[in-house]
Amino acid sequence: MLDPIIAFFERIFHWIGRGIGMVIAWILWPFMIAGRWYRRRGFILKAVIGVIVLGIVALYAIFIWNALWIRNFDPDYPDKFDLKPMEITAGDQPTVENSAETTRTCSRSAIVDVMSELIDFNVDQNAWMSSTLLYKLGFFGLDWDATPFLDNKASFQRGVQQAMQRTAIELVDALGRVRGTSAADKNLEDARGWLNYGEDRWYVTINGFVPSFVQPTPVAYREGRKQLLEFNDRLEKCEAVFDVRADNLIRFVDRIAADIGSTSAELRDRAVKSNAGWFDTRADNSFWYAYGQLYAYYGVLKAAHADFNDIIVSRRLTDVWDTMEGQLRATLALDPVIVSNGREDGWIMPSHLTTIGFYLLRVRSNLVEVRSILDR
Repeated sequence: MLDPIIAFFERIFHWIGRGIGMVIAWILWPFMIAGRWYRRRGFILKAVIGVIVLGIVALYAIFIWNALWIRNFDPDYPDKFDLKPMEITAGDQPTVENSAETTRTCSRSAIVDVMSELIDFNVDQNAWMSSTLLYKLGFFGLDWDATPFLDNKASFQRGVQQAMQRTAIELVDALGRVRGTSAADKNLEDARGWLNYGEDRWYVTINGFVPSFVQPTPVAYREGRKQLLEFNDRLEKCEAVFDVRADNLIRFVDRIAADIGSTSAELRDRAVKSNAGWFDTRADNSFWYAYGQLYAYYGVLKAAHADFNDIIVSRRLTDVWDTMEGQLRATLALDPVIVSNGREDGWIMPSHLTTIGFYLLRVRSNLVEVRSILDR
Protein backbone atom coordinates (compact mmCIF):
# COMPACT_ATOMS: atom_id res chain seq x y z
CA MET A 1 0.00 0.00 0.00
CA LEU A 2 2.87 2.35 0.79
CA ASP A 3 5.03 1.20 -2.13
CA PRO A 4 3.82 3.93 -4.57
CA ILE A 5 4.49 6.63 -1.96
CA ILE A 6 7.95 5.26 -1.19
CA ALA A 7 8.72 5.03 -4.92
CA PHE A 8 7.56 8.62 -5.40
CA PHE A 9 9.93 9.95 -2.74
CA GLU A 10 12.75 7.78 -4.07
CA ARG A 11 12.34 9.43 -7.47
CA ILE A 12 12.23 12.89 -5.87
CA PHE A 13 15.48 12.35 -3.95
CA HIS A 14 17.08 10.72 -6.99
CA TRP A 15 16.48 13.83 -9.11
CA ILE A 16 17.56 16.13 -6.25
CA GLY A 17 20.80 14.16 -6.00
CA ARG A 18 21.34 14.37 -9.74
CA GLY A 19 20.71 18.13 -9.67
CA ILE A 20 23.22 18.66 -6.85
CA GLY A 21 25.74 16.51 -8.71
CA MET A 22 25.31 18.56 -11.88
CA VAL A 23 25.84 21.81 -9.97
CA ILE A 24 29.00 20.46 -8.34
CA ALA A 25 30.26 19.21 -11.72
CA TRP A 26 29.57 22.62 -13.30
CA ILE A 27 31.58 24.32 -10.56
CA LEU A 28 34.49 21.84 -10.71
CA TRP A 29 34.94 21.33 -14.46
CA PRO A 30 37.09 24.47 -15.03
CA PHE A 31 39.44 23.31 -12.27
CA MET A 32 39.63 19.80 -13.72
CA ILE A 33 40.53 21.16 -17.18
CA ALA A 34 43.09 23.53 -15.64
CA GLY A 35 44.60 20.63 -13.64
CA ARG A 36 45.06 18.49 -16.75
CA TRP A 37 46.66 21.43 -18.56
CA TYR A 38 48.92 22.13 -15.55
CA ARG A 39 50.26 18.56 -15.40
CA ARG A 40 51.53 18.83 -18.99
CA ARG A 41 53.59 22.02 -18.36
CA GLY A 42 57.30 22.37 -17.52
CA PHE A 43 58.74 22.76 -14.02
CA ILE A 44 59.38 26.54 -14.19
CA LEU A 45 55.90 27.32 -15.48
CA LYS A 46 54.41 24.99 -12.88
CA ALA A 47 56.33 26.81 -10.12
CA VAL A 48 55.17 30.24 -11.29
CA ILE A 49 51.56 29.13 -11.62
CA GLY A 50 51.76 27.36 -8.26
CA VAL A 51 52.92 30.54 -6.52
CA ILE A 52 50.10 32.52 -8.16
CA VAL A 53 47.50 29.91 -7.15
CA LEU A 54 48.81 29.83 -3.59
CA GLY A 55 48.62 33.63 -3.48
CA ILE A 56 45.00 33.55 -4.67
CA VAL A 57 44.14 30.84 -2.13
CA ALA A 58 45.75 32.92 0.65
CA LEU A 59 43.81 36.03 -0.43
CA TYR A 60 40.53 34.10 -0.40
CA ALA A 61 41.36 32.60 2.99
CA ILE A 62 41.92 36.11 4.41
CA PHE A 63 38.74 37.36 2.71
CA ILE A 64 36.63 34.51 4.12
CA TRP A 65 38.21 34.98 7.57
CA ASN A 66 37.25 38.67 7.52
CA ALA A 67 33.77 38.10 6.08
CA LEU A 68 32.61 35.27 8.34
CA TRP A 69 31.85 37.29 11.46
CA ILE A 70 31.78 40.81 12.90
CA ARG A 71 34.59 41.27 15.37
CA ASN A 72 33.92 43.00 18.70
CA PHE A 73 30.20 42.97 17.99
CA ASP A 74 28.39 44.08 21.15
CA PRO A 75 24.78 45.35 21.18
CA ASP A 76 25.51 46.99 24.55
CA TYR A 77 28.50 48.97 23.23
CA PRO A 78 27.01 52.36 24.34
CA ASP A 79 27.52 51.29 27.96
CA LYS A 80 31.28 51.75 27.65
CA PHE A 81 30.74 55.53 27.32
CA ASP A 82 28.98 55.92 30.68
CA LEU A 83 26.16 57.82 28.95
CA LYS A 84 24.37 58.84 32.12
CA PRO A 85 22.48 62.12 31.95
CA MET A 86 25.13 64.81 32.25
CA GLU A 87 24.96 67.66 34.72
CA ILE A 88 26.62 69.73 31.98
CA THR A 89 25.10 69.23 28.53
CA ALA A 90 27.30 69.23 25.44
CA GLY A 91 28.67 72.65 24.65
CA ASP A 92 27.95 74.18 28.06
CA GLN A 93 30.74 76.40 29.39
CA PRO A 94 31.15 76.33 33.18
CA THR A 95 34.14 78.07 34.73
CA VAL A 96 36.65 76.76 37.21
CA GLU A 97 38.42 79.37 39.33
CA ASN A 98 42.17 79.07 39.85
CA SER A 99 44.30 81.28 42.02
CA ALA A 100 46.11 82.54 38.93
CA GLU A 101 43.47 82.57 36.23
CA THR A 102 40.04 81.37 35.18
CA THR A 103 40.13 78.17 33.10
CA ARG A 104 37.27 77.64 30.70
CA THR A 105 36.24 74.03 30.06
CA CYS A 106 33.27 72.61 28.16
CA SER A 107 31.60 69.23 27.80
CA ARG A 108 32.28 66.94 24.84
CA SER A 109 29.43 65.72 22.65
CA ALA A 110 28.46 62.13 23.43
CA ILE A 111 26.97 61.84 19.92
CA VAL A 112 30.32 62.64 18.33
CA ASP A 113 32.15 60.23 20.65
CA VAL A 114 29.77 57.40 19.75
CA MET A 115 30.13 58.17 16.05
CA SER A 116 33.91 57.98 16.39
CA GLU A 117 33.65 54.61 18.10
CA LEU A 118 31.32 53.24 15.40
CA ILE A 119 33.63 54.34 12.58
CA ASP A 120 36.58 52.72 14.36
CA PHE A 121 34.48 49.56 14.81
CA ASN A 122 33.58 49.55 11.11
CA VAL A 123 36.99 50.12 9.50
CA ASP A 124 39.68 49.38 12.11
CA GLN A 125 38.31 46.68 14.39
CA ASN A 126 36.83 45.06 11.26
CA ALA A 127 37.89 45.05 7.62
CA TRP A 128 35.61 47.24 5.48
CA MET A 129 34.30 44.52 3.16
CA SER A 130 32.62 46.48 0.34
CA SER A 131 35.90 47.90 -0.98
CA THR A 132 38.08 44.79 -0.70
CA LEU A 133 39.32 43.50 -4.05
CA LEU A 134 37.78 40.04 -3.78
CA TYR A 135 34.41 41.45 -2.73
CA LYS A 136 34.45 43.72 -5.77
CA LEU A 137 35.40 40.82 -8.06
CA GLY A 138 32.49 38.76 -6.80
CA PHE A 139 31.95 34.99 -6.79
CA PHE A 140 32.97 33.75 -10.25
CA GLY A 141 31.77 37.08 -11.62
CA LEU A 142 28.52 37.01 -9.61
CA ASP A 143 27.98 39.93 -7.22
CA TRP A 144 28.45 38.74 -3.64
CA ASP A 145 25.19 40.50 -2.72
CA ALA A 146 23.40 38.06 -5.04
CA THR A 147 24.81 35.03 -3.20
CA PRO A 148 23.55 33.51 0.07
CA PHE A 149 26.93 33.69 1.80
CA LEU A 150 29.80 36.03 2.82
CA ASP A 151 27.80 39.23 2.28
CA ASN A 152 26.03 39.74 5.62
CA LYS A 153 28.92 41.64 7.19
CA ALA A 154 29.15 44.06 4.25
CA SER A 155 25.40 44.78 4.47
CA PHE A 156 25.63 45.35 8.23
CA GLN A 157 28.56 47.75 7.77
CA ARG A 158 26.70 49.71 5.10
CA GLY A 159 23.74 50.07 7.48
CA VAL A 160 25.99 51.44 10.21
CA GLN A 161 27.63 53.81 7.74
CA GLN A 162 24.28 55.11 6.51
CA ALA A 163 23.44 56.16 10.07
CA MET A 164 26.85 57.85 10.37
CA GLN A 165 26.27 59.81 7.15
CA ARG A 166 22.82 60.96 8.28
CA THR A 167 24.12 62.04 11.69
CA ALA A 168 27.11 63.85 10.17
CA ILE A 169 24.74 65.88 7.98
CA GLU A 170 22.74 66.97 11.01
CA LEU A 171 25.90 67.92 12.89
CA VAL A 172 26.92 70.23 10.04
CA ASP A 173 23.50 71.69 9.22
CA ALA A 174 22.17 72.29 12.73
CA LEU A 175 23.95 70.97 15.81
CA GLY A 176 27.41 72.32 15.07
CA ARG A 177 26.42 75.94 14.46
CA VAL A 178 24.46 78.65 16.27
CA ARG A 179 20.78 78.54 15.26
CA GLY A 180 21.76 77.31 11.82
CA THR A 181 22.81 80.80 10.74
CA SER A 182 26.53 80.86 11.50
CA ALA A 183 29.16 79.33 9.25
CA ALA A 184 29.44 75.55 9.26
CA ASP A 185 32.17 74.13 11.47
CA LYS A 186 35.18 73.22 9.32
CA ASN A 187 35.92 69.95 11.13
CA LEU A 188 32.31 68.81 10.87
CA GLU A 189 32.06 69.85 7.23
CA ASP A 190 35.20 67.88 6.39
CA ALA A 191 33.94 64.89 8.38
CA ARG A 192 30.66 64.91 6.43
CA GLY A 193 32.56 64.93 3.14
CA TRP A 194 34.81 62.03 4.13
CA LEU A 195 31.97 59.94 5.55
CA ASN A 196 30.01 60.31 2.29
CA TYR A 197 32.95 58.93 0.31
CA GLY A 198 32.16 56.05 -2.07
CA GLU A 199 31.71 52.81 -0.15
CA ASP A 200 33.42 50.55 -2.73
CA ARG A 201 36.64 52.44 -3.57
CA TRP A 202 39.79 50.33 -3.79
CA TYR A 203 43.29 51.66 -4.48
CA VAL A 204 42.71 51.67 -8.25
CA THR A 205 39.59 52.65 -10.14
CA ILE A 206 38.98 52.47 -13.88
CA ASN A 207 37.19 55.25 -15.76
CA GLY A 208 36.49 53.90 -19.20
CA PHE A 209 39.77 52.14 -19.98
CA VAL A 210 41.99 54.48 -17.97
CA PRO A 211 43.09 53.32 -14.48
CA SER A 212 43.63 55.92 -11.79
CA PHE A 213 44.78 55.75 -8.19
CA VAL A 214 42.35 56.79 -5.44
CA GLN A 215 42.12 56.68 -1.67
CA PRO A 216 40.45 53.45 -0.54
CA THR A 217 37.21 53.79 1.38
CA PRO A 218 38.59 52.86 4.86
CA VAL A 219 41.21 55.64 4.61
CA ALA A 220 38.49 58.20 3.88
CA TYR A 221 36.32 57.04 6.79
CA ARG A 222 39.32 57.16 9.15
CA GLU A 223 39.93 60.76 8.07
CA GLY A 224 36.27 61.53 8.82
CA ARG A 225 36.71 60.04 12.29
CA LYS A 226 39.81 62.15 12.82
CA GLN A 227 37.85 65.31 11.98
CA LEU A 228 35.09 64.35 14.43
CA LEU A 229 37.60 63.82 17.22
CA GLU A 230 39.24 67.18 16.46
CA PHE A 231 35.83 68.86 16.68
CA ASN A 232 35.15 67.25 20.07
CA ASP A 233 38.60 68.26 21.34
CA ARG A 234 37.87 71.86 20.31
CA LEU A 235 34.42 71.64 21.88
CA GLU A 236 35.98 70.54 25.16
CA LYS A 237 38.19 73.66 25.01
CA CYS A 238 35.16 75.88 24.29
CA GLU A 239 36.49 76.59 20.77
CA ALA A 240 33.50 75.03 18.94
CA VAL A 241 29.70 75.09 19.15
CA PHE A 242 27.22 72.31 19.91
CA ASP A 243 23.81 73.98 19.85
CA VAL A 244 21.60 72.10 22.30
CA ARG A 245 18.07 73.39 21.63
CA ALA A 246 14.64 71.78 21.43
CA ASP A 247 14.15 72.67 17.74
CA ASN A 248 17.49 71.05 16.90
CA LEU A 249 16.44 67.90 18.75
CA ILE A 250 13.11 67.93 16.86
CA ARG A 251 14.95 68.15 13.56
CA PHE A 252 17.42 65.43 14.57
CA VAL A 253 14.64 63.04 15.61
CA ASP A 254 12.72 63.83 12.41
CA ARG A 255 15.68 62.93 10.19
CA ILE A 256 16.31 59.64 11.99
CA ALA A 257 12.60 58.74 11.80
CA ALA A 258 12.63 59.45 8.06
CA ASP A 259 15.76 57.36 7.59
CA ILE A 260 14.25 54.42 9.47
CA GLY A 261 10.98 54.84 7.57
CA SER A 262 12.82 54.61 4.26
CA THR A 263 14.51 51.38 5.34
CA SER A 264 11.17 49.98 6.51
CA ALA A 265 9.68 50.69 3.06
CA GLU A 266 12.59 48.88 1.38
CA LEU A 267 12.06 45.86 3.63
CA ARG A 268 8.36 45.82 2.75
CA ASP A 269 9.12 46.00 -0.99
CA ARG A 270 11.50 43.05 -0.70
CA ALA A 271 8.99 41.04 1.34
CA VAL A 272 6.26 41.71 -1.27
CA LYS A 273 8.47 40.85 -4.25
CA SER A 274 9.50 37.46 -2.94
CA ASN A 275 8.40 34.81 -0.47
CA ALA A 276 11.10 32.32 -1.44
CA GLY A 277 11.96 31.75 2.21
CA TRP A 278 15.55 30.61 2.75
CA PHE A 279 16.15 30.68 -1.01
CA ASP A 280 15.81 34.46 -1.35
CA THR A 281 19.50 35.36 -1.66
CA ARG A 282 18.81 39.11 -1.32
CA ALA A 283 16.77 38.90 1.88
CA ASP A 284 19.84 38.66 4.12
CA ASN A 285 21.23 41.88 2.59
CA SER A 286 18.07 43.81 3.47
CA PHE A 287 17.88 42.32 6.96
CA TRP A 288 21.49 43.00 7.94
CA TYR A 289 21.47 46.50 6.43
CA ALA A 290 18.48 47.39 8.62
CA TYR A 291 20.11 45.69 11.60
CA GLY A 292 23.33 47.67 11.13
CA GLN A 293 21.39 50.91 10.87
CA LEU A 294 19.55 50.22 14.14
CA TYR A 295 22.80 49.10 15.81
CA ALA A 296 24.27 52.53 15.05
CA TYR A 297 21.15 54.54 15.92
CA TYR A 298 20.88 52.75 19.26
CA GLY A 299 24.20 54.26 20.32
CA VAL A 300 23.53 57.63 18.70
CA LEU A 301 20.14 58.04 20.41
CA LYS A 302 21.51 56.99 23.81
CA ALA A 303 24.23 59.61 23.29
CA ALA A 304 21.59 62.18 22.31
CA HIS A 305 19.85 61.43 25.63
CA ALA A 306 23.02 62.55 27.41
CA ASP A 307 23.67 65.57 25.17
CA PHE A 308 20.08 66.85 25.32
CA ASN A 309 19.33 65.74 28.87
CA ASP A 310 18.15 69.17 30.10
CA ILE A 311 15.57 69.40 27.33
CA ILE A 312 14.43 65.78 27.72
CA VAL A 313 13.93 66.28 31.48
CA SER A 314 12.22 69.68 31.15
CA ARG A 315 9.77 68.33 28.53
CA ARG A 316 9.12 65.21 30.66
CA LEU A 317 10.37 62.94 27.90
CA THR A 318 12.51 60.63 30.01
CA ASP A 319 10.05 57.70 30.12
CA VAL A 320 9.25 57.93 26.40
CA TRP A 321 12.92 58.17 25.49
CA ASP A 322 13.80 55.20 27.73
CA THR A 323 11.03 53.19 26.06
CA MET A 324 12.45 54.02 22.64
CA GLU A 325 15.93 52.92 23.72
CA GLY A 326 14.40 49.69 25.05
CA GLN A 327 12.70 49.02 21.70
CA LEU A 328 15.99 49.54 19.88
CA ARG A 329 17.83 47.18 22.22
CA ALA A 330 15.09 44.55 21.82
CA THR A 331 15.56 44.70 18.04
CA LEU A 332 19.26 43.94 18.43
CA ALA A 333 18.34 40.65 20.14
CA LEU A 334 17.27 39.30 16.72
CA ASP A 335 19.93 36.94 15.41
CA PRO A 336 18.62 34.41 12.86
CA VAL A 337 21.07 31.74 11.70
CA ILE A 338 19.62 31.94 8.18
CA VAL A 339 17.53 34.94 7.10
CA SER A 340 14.26 33.77 5.59
CA ASN A 341 11.86 35.79 3.48
CA GLY A 342 8.84 33.51 3.54
CA ARG A 343 5.16 34.11 3.99
CA GLU A 344 4.16 36.25 6.94
CA ASP A 345 2.16 33.31 8.35
CA GLY A 346 4.77 30.72 7.42
CA TRP A 347 6.05 28.38 10.14
CA ILE A 348 8.71 26.40 8.27
CA MET A 349 10.16 29.40 6.43
CA PRO A 350 9.14 32.57 8.34
CA SER A 351 9.61 36.16 7.23
CA HIS A 352 12.48 37.72 9.15
CA LEU A 353 12.12 40.86 7.02
CA THR A 354 8.60 41.36 8.33
CA THR A 355 9.83 40.78 11.89
CA ILE A 356 12.60 43.37 11.80
CA GLY A 357 10.29 45.69 9.83
CA PHE A 358 7.81 45.49 12.71
CA TYR A 359 10.52 46.50 15.16
CA LEU A 360 11.58 49.34 12.86
CA LEU A 361 8.06 50.72 12.81
CA ARG A 362 7.84 50.50 16.62
CA VAL A 363 11.02 52.54 16.95
CA ARG A 364 9.80 55.02 14.36
CA SER A 365 6.50 55.34 16.26
CA ASN A 366 8.48 56.17 19.41
CA LEU A 367 10.47 58.80 17.52
CA VAL A 368 7.25 60.37 16.20
CA GLU A 369 5.88 60.48 19.76
CA VAL A 370 9.07 62.17 20.98
CA ARG A 371 8.79 64.74 18.21
CA SER A 372 5.12 65.37 19.01
CA ILE A 373 5.87 66.05 22.70
CA LEU A 374 8.78 68.33 21.85
CA ASP A 375 6.61 70.30 19.42
CA ARG A 376 3.89 71.13 21.95
